[in-house]
Amino acid sequence: MNSSEKNGLTYAQAGVDIEAGDALVERIKPFAKSTNRPGTMGGLGGFGALFDLKAAGFTDPVLISSTDGVGTKLRLAIEAGIHGHVGVDLVAMCVNDLVVQGGEPLFFLDYFATGKLDVAQATEVVSGIAEGCRQAGCALVGGETAEMPGMYHGGDYDLGGFSVGAAERSALLPRDVAAGDVLIGLASSGVHSNGFSLVRRIIEASGIALDAPAPFAEGKTLGEALLVPTRIYVKSVLALHKAGLLKAAAHITGGGLPGNLPRVLPEGLAAEVQAGSWPLPPVFPWLARAGGVAEAEMLKVFNCGLGMVVVVAEAEADKAIALLTEAGEAAFRIGRLVAATGEAEVAMQGSLAL
Repeated sequence: MNSSEKNGLTYAQAGVDIEAGDALVERIKPFAKSTNRPGTMGGLGGFGALFDLKAAGFTDPVLISSTDGVGTKLRLAIEAGIHGHVGVDLVAMCVNDLVVQGGEPLFFLDYFATGKLDVAQATEVVSGIAEGCRQAGCALVGGETAEMPGMYHGGDYDLGGFSVGAAERSALLPRDVAAGDVLIGLASSGVHSNGFSLVRRIIEASGIALDAPAPFAEGKTLGEALLVPTRIYVKSVLALHKAGLLKAAAHITGGGLPGNLPRVLPEGLAAEVQAGSWPLPPVFPWLARAGGVAEAEMLKVFNCGLGMVVVVAEAEADKAIALLTEAGEAAFRIGRLVAATGEAEVAMQGSLAL
């Protein structure tokens, strides 16, 4: 009797269920197909995904890539048992980074890792990823599902996202940013996907359960209110860019306004931002009060109601706001660029209503 006959071990006994993985692929194929766009070649199941830039309408393209995750917002999703929104978050964190460089998101791949694959849970997550791709106009062309017993426990899982976009070489951003330009803020849908390690500490300090009513959102549990997915700004920002109105854009993620807006500004400029020029979603005053978080810390950690800031010429500001509003955004004139010395920075005027 050889050793394999004696032990009789299988991969399933080691904690990896190949059949569950195959079942997941079959379930998610319709999701991927629903995201097809011009340039997509083939479907799920190959060793790699192909994309035809010429079929997508580009003549002199520059590729732009981005990768990101959802962070510890996943912990809340797992504890609350709400998995459909984090897939949208995953896409949003990548494609919002592409569009600020003038890029049109073309395709997306995901990485889903777990200790033991729950096909229903994973299907819910991937359905959210497909929804995010549809919102962004990009194709879900593939991904990886990794079942790794001993690395993740219980119903824990982790997500990674990878997106590739393209822009015509002549349309890359930022461009021609100058003193006097106007800053327009686009409303966020809530906390988005940054700062959740602090959010979780605040929840713990508040003593409010995730399935209890949210103190700041009528008709929702705390878990539902905090897991509202990140807003995807791709189509509206691209519309502004294609209209020739966009000079620069900043995705407001970790680091908030002070950490992200300077990334798209040249030296010798400062962004004067008027606090109170946009409505503050109720979640942020609640977080500040429940956690005793100072305003400067709130601005550094959270988006504080603005998920994207765009830069336009003063003469085009009203036209830009009208276009963004028509595209479904809540857009607010929040400040302007002024001449300064040294590296770009944000100068907040006034205080938030925390």
